[in-house]
Amino acid sequence: MPLFLRCAVLWQPALPDRYLDATEDALGDAIARRRRELGASLIILGHHYQQDEVIRHADFTGDSLRLSQLAAAEAERRGARTIVFCGVHFMAETADILTEESVRVVLPDLSAGCSMADMAAYDDAVEAWERIHAALAGDARTRRVRVVPITYVNSSAAIKAFVGEHGGACCTSSNAGEVFDWALSGGTAPLAPDERVALLFLPDQHLGRNTASARGFLTEIDEAAGRGRSECVLYDPRRPDGGVDDERLREAKVILWAGHCSVHKLFRPEHVDALRSEYAHRGGITVLVHPECAKEVVDNADLSGSTEYIIRTIEHAPAGSNWAVGTEVHLVNRLARAAAQRGVHVRIVSDCQCLCTTMFRIDQAHLLWSLDHLAEGRIVNQVSVHPKARSLARLALDRMLANVAGRPVAVKGAALVD
Repeated sequence: MPLFLRCAVLWQPALPDRYLDATEDALGDAIARRRRELGASLIILGHHYQQDEVIRHADFTGDSLRLSQLAAAEAERRGARTIVFCGVHFMAETADILTEESVRVVLPDLSAGCSMADMAAYDDAVEAWERIHAALAGDARTRRVRVVPITYVNSSAAIKAFVGEHGGACCTSSNAGEVFDWALSGGTAPLAPDERVALLFLPDQHLGRNTASARGFLTEIDEAAGRGRSECVLYDPRRPDGGVDDERLREAKVILWAGHCSVHKLFRPEHVDALRSEYAHRGGITVLVHPECAKEVVDNADLSGSTEYIIRTIEHAPAGSNWAVGTEVHLVNRLARAAAQRGVHVRIVSDCQCLCTTMFRIDQAHLLWSLDHLAEGRIVNQVSVHPKARSLARLALDRMLANVAGRPVAVKGAALVD
């Protein structure tokens, strides 16, 4: 691995007892005082999956990319010097990539990572890239296949840099289909008449599979059900040769990385079946899930879409309707409380604890600890991406922003994409 992509081992020091022993109310009051003291120099971001005690302190809430874009625009407008991102590590990296170098990004607890992002390591991606191209070069019929990598924004800066370096782009859950279309048309350069594209999609196999299916590709599930030869293959870096033979790699139109979200994988199609049975005589229920869920769940649901899509759909739900939402429990609970005021019943798809445990590590104690240091002129837990990795990762993000329509929103001069 190039030195500029190597990361130091993240280690979160233990907090002093005064933070651990304080009540939630006392912590909240102290955070409010520090925020007033730091003023416009500070922006606090809160991801949708964050717990309520923390998100109440956020200047902005949203998904990771949207928050990073907002932070970049607001930091420039306000002259803010520090962004405290109440999210997970890859989100703080994205904020650092999109903001000016003078802006410092702080993660209150460095142990707040993302298991899905961690499933795609840079060295494994390089090995897969070489493996795929070796398989294609071994057959004259497939030497004119262009591999275009796409990474979900829920990935490390190193993976974004890898994708940027190899002519690929990032995507979000709301614009993955458009990024697929861009890549299939050749990505950064037009295709030759005898050339075709194979997509390498990292790190979430489920978003990749659901997007491929929506774009008309036959998936492994279709093949298992006897509906044709799959155009998607699953590459698992933990298995020899990725667990897929040369012939399948040569045939593949979409190569999915064997990664997943630990929250969304907990939803199962039988949960949807049970809900339909339970609400059959109670007016029925509409099932709305995130595309990080398995394809069997998405296929069994009524609707599927990004977090912003889920929020907008529930906000516009008619009174008296019943909804089951398949995403992280903190967001579902907030949606349910707000919807109840309008006579809309919202519940989670499964009663299992569908909690983002790494996001949960960001709490008021860690937030106050980081703000106390800021107020005293010290920076703790700064997340900083190496300039070269930052440049390559920014390429992948910029290609997405330049080549997909998404749903741009004008916010203080910045173009935002859900």
